[in-house]
Amino acid sequence: MPRLTGALFQSLDGVIQAPGGPEEDPTARFDHGGWTFPFFDDSLDGPMGELFGGDFALLLGRRTYDIFAAYWPHNGDQPIGETFNRIRKYVVTSNSGPLAWNNSVALNGPPAEELARIKAADGPDLLIQGSSTLYPPLLAAGLIDRLVLMTFPVVLGRGKRWSVDDPAIAHSWRLAEHHLSATGVTFAAYEPAGPIETGTFATKPPSPEETALRQRIAEGRW
Repeated sequence: MPRLTGALFQSLDGVIQAPGGPEEDPTARFDHGGWTFPFFDDSLDGPMGELFGGDFALLLGRRTYDIFAAYWPHNGDQPIGETFNRIRKYVVTSNSGPLAWNNSVALNGPPAEELARIKAADGPDLLIQGSSTLYPPLLAAGLIDRLVLMTFPVVLGRGKRWSVDDPAIAHSWRLAEHHLSATGVTFAAYEPAGPIETGTFATKPPSPEETALRQRIAEGRW
């Protein structure tokens, strides 16, 4: 059964928009495109090689597909370009028009249903790039087997983020692998670890003031 990995370039405040260049995605007046570039060096070659090596298919939202399809067919001389041009691309889209990039397959149904069908069949592992809108439904359905967060030491303030306010995606994850680059990029891979567990550090019954505060919170007066 194929495994699905979600791989994200993110800032310290969780922004994933336009990591590759200024013109990649300037929507909503985002003017920091290309924010990952200054932090790339040889110390990232190992974890990046593991992520993009081997046999895999891409899973993309329509906007990320449009960005990739306009760039990579003309930049196949770059190492990752040769791979992206060769492999299969699954595209979650509501557009019924043809996909011009070779080996592209449209998925027109609900993302969770489409991915459950693909994962139930034989085939290569799947890798999400960008595509922030795919994470909520796939996380809620428990279909992502691995999260790879590449966190860059920059705060962007605004931009598209991959996390959303959705209780259905609540889950605990365990750290499976990590690297730290010479420029301060953390590369961390996580795998599902079951429901969220909670606890408390309190060792005494609540004080009268804390009891009163809890009452105000419960009544919506806080």
